[in-house]
Parts: sequence; structure tokens; C-alpha cells
Amino acid sequence: MVKIAIDAMGGDFGPEPIVKGCLLALKERKFEPILVGKRDEILSLLPKGYKNKILIVDADDVIDMSDAATDALKRKESSIYKAVELVKNGEAQGVVSAGHSGATMTLATLRLGRLKHVSRPALVTLMPSKGKQRTVLLDVGANVDCSADNLVEFAVMGQYYAHDMLGIEKPSIGLLANGEEASKGNEVTKAAFKKLQGYEGFKGNVEGSDIFNGSCNVIVCDGFIGNLVLKTAEGVASTISFFIKDYIRKSPIAITGALLMRKVFKLLKRQIDYAEVGGAPLIGIKGCAIVSHGKSNPKAIKNAIFQAIRYVDTGVNEHIERSLTQLVEGK
Repeated sequence: MVKIAIDAMGGDFGPEPIVKGCLLALKERKFEPILVGKRDEILSLLPKGYKNKILIVDADDVIDMSDAATDALKRKESSIYKAVELVKNGEAQGVVSAGHSGATMTLATLRLGRLKHVSRPALVTLMPSKGKQRTVLLDVGANVDCSADNLVEFAVMGQYYAHDMLGIEKPSIGLLANGEEASKGNEVTKAAFKKLQGYEGFKGNVEGSDIFNGSCNVIVCDGFIGNLVLKTAEGVASTISFFIKDYIRKSPIAITGALLMRKVFKLLKRQIDYAEVGGAPLIGIKGCAIVSHGKSNPKAIKNAIFQAIRYVDTGVNEHIERSLTQLVEGK
């Protein structure tokens, strides 16, 4: 049975939504949760029937959002450090944290190590799309500056994430650029384009609109651009939601229409709600680390745990290593 270490102290609202999310997950799926954090606080949130079903690892220190990410390496008594160490020592297969994302990524990268032929891990997110599946976008924040080789690695990692996690038989891959022509992009993307030519599934350069129109399954960029895209999309979704609610409030006719369109609005919310996905995996490391939003509610934590379980079960890491070995070594 898969064991998942959960940073119970991570997140903006303390351990309550984390513990509740863990309980929701246990009601729907069989796995072994390990809650890491302040034992007394965690125990106070657990119903009697669950106190013997969940292992608690005591950790008194908590990495604050204002702390430097590199400080996490020195603070070995912190909840996120101990959670990552459980994976490193083989006591858990994955870790979930809604805490300091920089600390989580730093510890996961340096304590767990990288997969063979992966020079830099990448943070993956799923964007809403007109297609049947969400669009895989990476990197969205782990690496501000990237080389062409990094982008090639991201393409391979994203391809196998889409194949194994989303069930897409032959994922298409695109490089995010300012135009579809091969001459578009900066020097790094142009070099990556040349390296990816001929790689199965690579369709060339894609534009920002392709993230949402379903024309490409995996879109690759550096973490600086990816994070801007992610935050812009979140802002647009929030603004559209505001305008819809505002127009409905001001118009009696719109209120009637809104009642009829309630199901449509519900489906739209599911598409743009981060809680539906749960978190972003740091792909390219040994093991599994899911980085959740600081404002994660119990539903988001539940889905982050489910994502970690699926990541472990599908063997994504083995497939990435095998493909990169073939690409790099020609085997």
C-alpha cells in the first residue's frame, strides 16, 4: 500500500484543512498517511476512530512563508524537512505540502536527488482547455533561467506525465514562443527547437492561445514565463468570475438566466478551481513531491494526496529515466 507523508503544518490556515483533507482521502481510497507536524495539534483534530489509522511524526518547527527557501536545509526539525526525509529513507513514497513552496522544492531536489539525465526538476501544472484533457504546462516556477537542454528534458518529462497520469496515448509537445514559425522565440527556445526536431510528438512552436484551445497536450517553457502564464490565467479567471457575478446581481433577467445556467457555471468552476487538481508535482526528482497552494482547502489536499498516489502507482519516474537515457545515450 502506498505511503504518503503529509506536511500537516504547511499552508496558510494551519493543520485543520490539511488533516481534514487527509481524512477525506482516507474515506475514498486505501493508502497509509503519515502526518508530520505538532503532535498535540494534529491529535486534537483527529476523530477517535482515526487515531490508530494515521501515523504521526512529531515536528515542532514550521518553515514560515517569509523564511528563505535555503533555510529549510538547516532546519532538520521542521515538518517539511521530516516529511521529505521519510521519502528519502524509503518510509514513504511521496510527500504533499501546502507550505513554503520554495522550501519544499529545495528539499525535494537536494535531499531526494534528481533522476538520471535530469539536470533540473520542473514544476508541472494542468491548465483548463477546450480539449478532452487539460493542458500540461511546465515549468511554472522551479527554474527562472533555463538552457535549451533543460527545455528538452522538460518536454520528455511532460510527455510521460501526460501519458501516464492523464492517459493520453501519444501526447503532442510544443515550445511556448511568440509565434509558430521556427524562426520565432529567443535564443534558448530556438536551440531547444533544433534539439527536439524529429522527437516523437514534437509539433514545434506554439503560442499562448494554444495552452487553452486543446491543440497541444504538453507545452514547455522556462519557470519565469510559466509562472507568469499561471498567475495571469488565475487573474483572468477571477476577473471573469467577478464580472459574471456582478452582472447577475445587477440584472433581474440575468438572475433568471443564471438559475438556468447553474450547471454550466458549476462545470466552469471545476475547470478553473485549483482544488480540483490539488497541487503541482515537482517532476524529475527521485520519489514524488506535490506542491499545493498555500490556501488549499480540504478538497485540494485530498486531491493532492490522490495525485501523489497515482504518480507513484503509474511509474512515471521509471518511464522518464528510460526515455531520457535513450535520448541522451542513444540506447
